[in-house]
Amino acid sequence: MELIRRLFKAAHRMLEDNSNDQQEPPSSDIVEISTSLSENLDQLATIFSDTPDLIVRTFTYKQTGAPAALTYLDGLVDKNSINNNVLHQLMFYTTTDGRDELPVALGDLKNLPVWEAVENAILRGYSVLFIDGQAHAFSLETQGWPQRGITDSQIEASLKGAHQGFIETGSQNIALIRRYLSSRELKIKEFFVGNRTKSKVSILYLEDVALPEIRHELERRITNLQIDCILNTGELAELIEDNPFSLFPQMITTERPDTAASQLLQGRYCVVVDRSSSVLIAPVGIAAFFQGIDDYSTRWPVATFFRLLRFFACIIAAFLPAFYIACISFNHELIPLDLILSIGEFRSAVPYPPFIEALIMEIMLEMLREAGIRLPAPVGQTVGIVGGIVIGQAAVQAGIVSNLMVVVVASTAVASFILPNYDMAASVRLIRFPMMTIASMYGVIGMMAGVMVIIAHIISLQSLGEPYSTPIAPVRIKDWKDVFIRLPLKNMIHRPQSIRSLQKRRYGEAKQKGDDSS
Repeated sequence: MELIRRLFKAAHRMLEDNSNDQQEPPSSDIVEISTSLSENLDQLATIFSDTPDLIVRTFTYKQTGAPAALTYLDGLVDKNSINNNVLHQLMFYTTTDGRDELPVALGDLKNLPVWEAVENAILRGYSVLFIDGQAHAFSLETQGWPQRGITDSQIEASLKGAHQGFIETGSQNIALIRRYLSSRELKIKEFFVGNRTKSKVSILYLEDVALPEIRHELERRITNLQIDCILNTGELAELIEDNPFSLFPQMITTERPDTAASQLLQGRYCVVVDRSSSVLIAPVGIAAFFQGIDDYSTRWPVATFFRLLRFFACIIAAFLPAFYIACISFNHELIPLDLILSIGEFRSAVPYPPFIEALIMEIMLEMLREAGIRLPAPVGQTVGIVGGIVIGQAAVQAGIVSNLMVVVVASTAVASFILPNYDMAASVRLIRFPMMTIASMYGVIGMMAGVMVIIAHIISLQSLGEPYSTPIAPVRIKDWKDVFIRLPLKNMIHRPQSIRSLQKRRYGEAKQKGDDSS
């Protein structure tokens, strides 16, 4: 009994300690701005210690004659805007409308009552104004960090589409999307994610088209993130996707504003991460990764042919090396007699089994691919072409691989280049390694079992809670007019059923919210 009483007392003390810890508010929430300018500058020096790029400019505020200080981080602001629109106005001009109105020619002007807001504003490129005698600061919109110009996308080339790509500034990326969707229904939800550095994440959608339940789920996943910082869209996609252990991407990452606008019109959501040059699109099905922006700027028979070619190339890239291994190792009856005699002649000098032969060449191919990407463009192309030819020919002459194996690997590489989405192409390249392994142990039977596992996995996947394999499973026949084939645009009147958009029609009867329906 004495032991039980001691345990109860210890548990009671632990509960009291936890309740006391929870009742203590964070210190950053209770530190307010002082009315004394000197105290504010001391607090500022404490927060931004060892920060040589913090600029503090003191002057006399013309409006009231009180001392004032303007502070900002050098390199994150537009100095011309500060000199012409802020300092010059505050030092030499007054207003007649009231003593609290600042005579500055800037669009965004906010009051900051606590130090946490001041710190976040300075770190985001705003200038912060302190005036002696006022218990709040002012944030001034003077951002002007270095940014590159708008150029064409490097990984999503287009022949007939626009030659504009996203850059590393979120506001500019949103403006590029607005250029394509000049509609009042284009809504934006902004969030700041990160415990150490706040990253602005914006969700874009068409309010009268997109399903609200999907937006609520996307907002819940983003707001529940507990992480130091979000640096790019790849990190965010991995943190909020349904199955991070799957090889298949469950969200589309694009650098093209016309692609983002096209997906928004279908009823999907776009996620823009500041400081990242790509945009997330969700929810998506696996068929969306085989659609290119040029499919809708060329005539439908040509677009249909190239789309079918992509599906065929995906099968070649994923299963051709495994099929070669299965036929050579187990299922010789699948090879014509004349061809098998030729293969036997080529392989007579190769000391390795087909699996080791294929593994050597596939790994060498991936190494050449990565070398070509990491090196400068002129050198990378030379390494890819010359390296592939020289290494392939030398491997055949040395008896390491056969001639047919070089043909198989080259065909696999060309097929993987056809896929328009880089993430899906990388996933397909990874699939062939386990398929090669199972084909080396069980032949064509093992390959069929592997294909069944892949199909079952795709059917079980979801993208923001929506089926990943739609419109194939579950079957939605009406959506097939833009999956394996691309019918004429006048026949695609309705939006895809798999997206469950609010407005079903794309042409004819679609109205914006608030329009007179009579």
